[in-house]
Amino acid sequence: HVQLVESGGGSAQAGGSLRLSCTVSGFDYSRSCMGWLRQAPGKEREAVATIDSDGGTSYADSVKGRFTISQDKAKSTVYLEMDNLNPEDTAMYYCAAAPFCPLDNVQFWGQATQVTVS
Repeated sequence: HVQLVESGGGSAQAGGSLRLSCTVSGFDYSRSCMGWLRQAPGKEREAVATIDSDGGTSYADSVKGRFTISQDKAKSTVYLEMDNLNPEDTAMYYCAAAPFCPLDNVQFWGQATQVTVS
């Protein structure tokens, strides 16, 4: 049974930080593209950051220099460190796994976690 379990969402003030975690179980994600997408009310879902099987990373222009995606393969966990948050970062954040980057063909989804910046 494949699970992507997210944690770490919540509220922050503008300029603050949050770290999201996504713990994977039930499949070997080491060859997958892992990443985070977000969806704000009334907006389309957008990819925020990805990390591929070689550790290569990619970011949306809106978060470059502020967000960092990383992984701990020993813990089967992918992280999204979000710094210098602003209200435009308010959204539901989804962890996702796909056969390859970018996340055009998501195979597995996390349950989503809310991030609110005021």
